[in-house]
Order: sequence, then structure tokens, then C-alpha cells
Amino acid sequence: MATDILDTVAVAPRIRQTQLLIDGEWRDAVSGKTFETVNPATEEVIANVAEGDAADIDLAVKAARNAFESGPWSKMDARDRGQLIYRLADLVEKNIEELAALESLDNGKPIRDSLAADLPLVIDCLRYYAGWSDKIEGTTIPIRGNHFCYTRREPLGVAGQIIPWNFPLLMVAWKWAPALTAGCTIVMKPAEQTPLSCLRMAELAMEAGIPPGVINVIPGYGPTAGASLVKHPDVDKIAFTGEDATAKIIMADAAATLKRLTFELGGKSPNIVFADSDLDAAVAGAEFGLFFNQGQCCCAGSRLFVEESVHKEFVAKLVERAASRKLGDPLNPETTQGPQVDHAQMEKILSYIQKGNAAGAHCVTGGTRFGDKGYFVEPTIFDYVTDDMPIATDEIFGPVLSILPFKSIDEVVNRANNTHFGLAAAIWTSDVKKAHHLANRIKAGTVWVNCYDVFDAAAPFGGFKQSGIGRELGAAGLANYTELKTVTMSLD
Repeated sequence: MATDILDTVAVAPRIRQTQLLIDGEWRDAVSGKTFETVNPATEEVIANVAEGDAADIDLAVKAARNAFESGPWSKMDARDRGQLIYRLADLVEKNIEELAALESLDNGKPIRDSLAADLPLVIDCLRYYAGWSDKIEGTTIPIRGNHFCYTRREPLGVAGQIIPWNFPLLMVAWKWAPALTAGCTIVMKPAEQTPLSCLRMAELAMEAGIPPGVINVIPGYGPTAGASLVKHPDVDKIAFTGEDATAKIIMADAAATLKRLTFELGGKSPNIVFADSDLDAAVAGAEFGLFFNQGQCCCAGSRLFVEESVHKEFVAKLVERAASRKLGDPLNPETTQGPQVDHAQMEKILSYIQKGNAAGAHCVTGGTRFGDKGYFVEPTIFDYVTDDMPIATDEIFGPVLSILPFKSIDEVVNRANNTHFGLAAAIWTSDVKKAHHLANRIKAGTVWVNCYDVFDAAAPFGGFKQSGIGRELGAAGLANYTELKTVTMSLD
């Protein structure tokens, strides 16, 4: 991977594409409308992007359906599909510096994170699923009677995919890779805040040789483009990553056509630190687990439970680390925290800081907007938070950490599970038995032990309770894009 971009301030990339991609062609929206995408670090307009709506979604779905039913994609050998996905991964690697800079420009995340975290995970995800392409297998089943019974895994069909703005390229990879591997075709709506990297990725997909109509990209807004995609009768599945409130709307809208649904939603993840842990490692993990990506992570460890006997020492160490974070230009390699994605998100975060102060929590660092240009919020830590405070119950999606002291294992398990979310959790301890005991009792789709935010394309990710339905990544993520068919043949 190229790393010389970290030696100097990255140059803002050229914007190559702002149109819709439908059936292998770049087009303006049928309405002719566009919308602005804004640099969150400067509040300046980067580009005007075509704004798709129901008419564009319909054209894209028809293209995807034709590519699935009649195009070369459905007739292509599985191994050849895999080779095209490998080729796309190679092109992403070849253009890694441009893509990382584009992601940082449009989203605001530090270039050091885009280049060292986001893009390597994108490449790894594509290559992982490319390797699965010729390994999607059925089984033979010994049923009663003189019959031969077997199962097939077949591609689900046209997949509608709606992704968020916090990890735009990574969410593209998480959605495209298993769908393409299974043999599905795609209509994707990227987040209106961050459409540029998805559009560039679509250019690379065409360059890789993925046939027209297999991938279609329609930037636009949720109530128009997104809702039209969900309601379209010729879409077989919706994969959505975002807020639980939006997922509930999607579920209701999809009911008329009984679409297959997978949701990766939000969280209020407990990060539990015991006195017997390596405190320095736990401090570093707590900082990373919350402040990475400006706190805009669905699995952020936003509820930090610290055992009372080490509470004061731990807080002092964590405040020192948080206060040393460097806010500034995302394209500067020295920056460790960029702006929030847009003005609305910044205002939401600041409103929760006000709620924390009003509720009586102790703000021990941060607590205000940083600077007067760009959507920056200081890394903020509240101590002595109680479970009923809004900053402890609601997903803030920003750099605001709540510290909650605890005394016993049973107490912290009950408090950690006292939420309608269940996406992730972490446990810091040197006691292996305690770690396994808590991992079994915590109601979350992922539990990290003595680490945080460790992701791999092979490891399934998703949530319990209202944090989602289904899983992304791994074999489980691939199964979401297949239908299971049983074939029974008489041998008489």
C-alpha cells in the first residue's frame, strides 16, 4: 500500500464523476435536478451531483433486472465473476491515494485513517468475497424413500442497497462484494452527504469489466430515491445501513412486496473496564473505540463502564489522551480528528452536550465547537454519568463519551444490557474466565476482549435487538444474497 501521501498534505483530488450510473451510462437525472455536496472542513461546495428520484430508480431497476435475467452476468461462470471482483480490488489498490483523498474531502475523516484503515479494508473485503465466488455450494440430503435430494444456493436477484455517510467506500465494499459474488445485480443509493467516492468506485467497476446494468448508482435523498427503491416491486432485497428509525420506515414500506431485508443499524455500545486490566491499553482502546472517525461509528464504545477502584486513575489518563487529539484539515497527515459530516450532525452533537450538562454530568474535557469554520466538535468526555441521562441512552454519533462507574460484575452486565441496542461491546480484563463469562452474557452481535474495532472480512458483523437484522461480512453476509432451493428427484 502506498504511504507516501502521509509525508505531506494531500492534494484535493479531481472530481471525475457527478452523474447517475444507469445501465453502464453516465446520465443526468430525469428531472435535471442536482444537489450540492459540501466539504465539512471548510463549508465550501465541492460539486453539484445529479439528484435521482423515482423515475431514475425505475430506469436503474429495469437495467439491473435485465442484466440479471438476460445479460452476461447470469450466464457467467462463477470463477469468472470472481476474477472481475479481484480486478476491481486491484484497481482500488492502484488508485488508493486518490480514493483516500476523495473520501477525506467529502466525508471529513483524516487522510491518515482513510489511507491506513478504510481503503485497506475495502480492498480486503473485495478480495475475500472474490475468493468465495466458486465456493457457493449446496448439499445432498438423505431423505426417506427412493429419492435423490439436494439443495442449491441461487442468486437472490436485484439488490437495492442504501448506505450511510460515515464509511462511504467501506460500505460500498460491504454491500457490493457479497452481492456480486452471489451473482446478484445492484441498485445503490449512496448517502447524499458523501456520494463522490461511490461514483468513482462505480467508474472503476466498469473499468474492471463488470457488465452494464450489474451496478447502478443513484445519488439522491431518502424520501425520494431511497423510498422509491424500497417500494419498487422488481427489487428483491433491500440492504440498509443507518439509523433504526429509518429501518422501521423501510420495513413498513417493504411489507407490500415482502422484500428480503437486512439491516445494520446503530448502537450504544458498552465498553467495560475492570480493575485487573492493562489500564494503559484500556485507555488507548477507549479513546480509539469512541473518537475514531469523529465518533461517527455505529459500534462506538460510547458507554464506558469503569470499575470504581480504578475510576479516578483511568479518567485522568483518558482525559490526557483525548485532549491531545489534533483537530484540523482532514487532508493534513498530522490531523487525528476531522469535522463532523455536516452542519446538522454538528448541531445534534452540541445539543447532546448541552443535555449532558443540564442533567448534571461532569464535563471533564471538551464540550464546545472547535473553531468557527467547518463542522468541528472538541473531543468531549462526561464523567459520573447515570444510566437514565440522554447522553447514556441515545446514539449521539459524535465525539462524546460517557463514563459510568460500577462496582460488580452482575451490576455492570445488567446495566450494559439495559438498552434497546445490541450491536457491539468490549471487555477489558486479565481474567480469561471473567472475559468468557461476560462475553456470554452481554447481548451484542460483536464482543471484543482487550481490543476494540477489530474488523475482518471473514468475521460476521451485525446486531442484536434493534441494532439490526442479519449479518454483514463472512459467509453469513454472502448467504443474505442467495435463495436456498431444494430439488428432489424420484429414482424409481
